[in-house]
Amino acid sequence: MNTIPARLDHLVLATPDLAATVAEFTRRTGVEPAPGGVHVGLGTRNYLVSLGGSGYLEIIGPDPEQPEPTGPRPFEVDAVTVARTVAWAISPPDLDAAVATARSRGYDPGDVHPMSRRTPDGSLLAWRLTDGDTQHPSGLVPFLIDWGGARHPTASGLPTTPLVALSATAPDPDEIRRLLATLDTELPLTEGPVGLEFTVDTPRGLVTFR
Repeated sequence: MNTIPARLDHLVLATPDLAATVAEFTRRTGVEPAPGGVHVGLGTRNYLVSLGGSGYLEIIGPDPEQPEPTGPRPFEVDAVTVARTVAWAISPPDLDAAVATARSRGYDPGDVHPMSRRTPDGSLLAWRLTDGDTQHPSGLVPFLIDWGGARHPTASGLPTTPLVALSATAPDPDEIRRLLATLDTELPLTEGPVGLEFTVDTPRGLVTFR
């Protein structure tokens, strides 16, 4: 099995303290994440690192410059007490067709929603995605994303730490494998508590994040 899933778009590292986690990533890897932008109204902002090719890492946390959102922040940001890999995304060639196919195979990836954020230069970046983190809150089953005509984050000259491996543990790995198959992707899985981990190649050697 390939240690990097087919059509991987990005990994999500959620943190209760964005500045501290960005500093820790920089210290461990020797690579400083780039500002991504602000999720207006959701109370979060992010920093980004390319994982090589069309994949990237999103480090997301509370935005102290925004007022408290009216609902929960995305990706368990309100619940995490330490930085943790909470989700991953794939980008199918046709988002709507992929959702329909998965549903016909017995898994509902969730409805498709529009999203956007303000980039550091003030422009609006828009995309569509499924609410898969709600449908399968373990984070082990990816949500789906479609950037449409928008410039993909990896096309903006991000600093790079090439992804070497992505894997997960689950109490019932076979059930997760079954759900991944409905999305035409896969992930190395072993039995254990729910968890995602990835390893990147950096100027300071291989570094693993969980």
